[in-house]
Amino acid sequence: MIEIKTKLAGNVSATTGVAQAQLKLPFDLRQKSRLRTKLVDGEEAWLLLPRGEILRGGDLLQASDGRVVEIVSQPEDVLHVECASATELTRAAFHLGNRHVPVQIGAGFLRIAADHVLAEMLKGLGATLTTMRAPFEPEAGAYGNHGTHGTSGGGHHHHSDEGGHAGRIHEYSKLV
Repeated sequence: MIEIKTKLAGNVSATTGVAQAQLKLPFDLRQKSRLRTKLVDGEEAWLLLPRGEILRGGDLLQASDGRVVEIVSQPEDVLHVECASATELTRAAFHLGNRHVPVQIGAGFLRIAADHVLAEMLKGLGATLTTMRAPFEPEAGAYGNHGTHGTSGGGHHHHSDEGGHAGRIHEYSKLV
């Protein structure tokens, strides 16, 4: 089993060399810093990256044996969200952001992980939804490359969602 401990600067398009292996993962696994997995060719690998690192499609990693491993964003079930106007699309983005949902932003569309509760909310806002399988590359967020699960230096922290939709309701206690 190879160990992968280092993320290289740049990505495939920015390098002169070619990756010798590929690691294909959905977004939820590309957020993990510790992961036992398999390369595309079936070889077992152990991902041991610094906490808070989010892997993106095209990222390059250095394996313990010297090989360069390319990250491939695995297609997954997503909701493709479109609206009749930029104002409606902005409103949909606001409501998703208010629920701390990871969102991919594109030209005239949003994408989120498939979720029936969020789908109903978006339909209620007038959005048109299409379910598709596609690589999911949500925005990293206001606190750097830590996406929705970062915990670095005084930033905002969000908890992972194990079973339901990614929306969150924060609980606050009285100050004493």
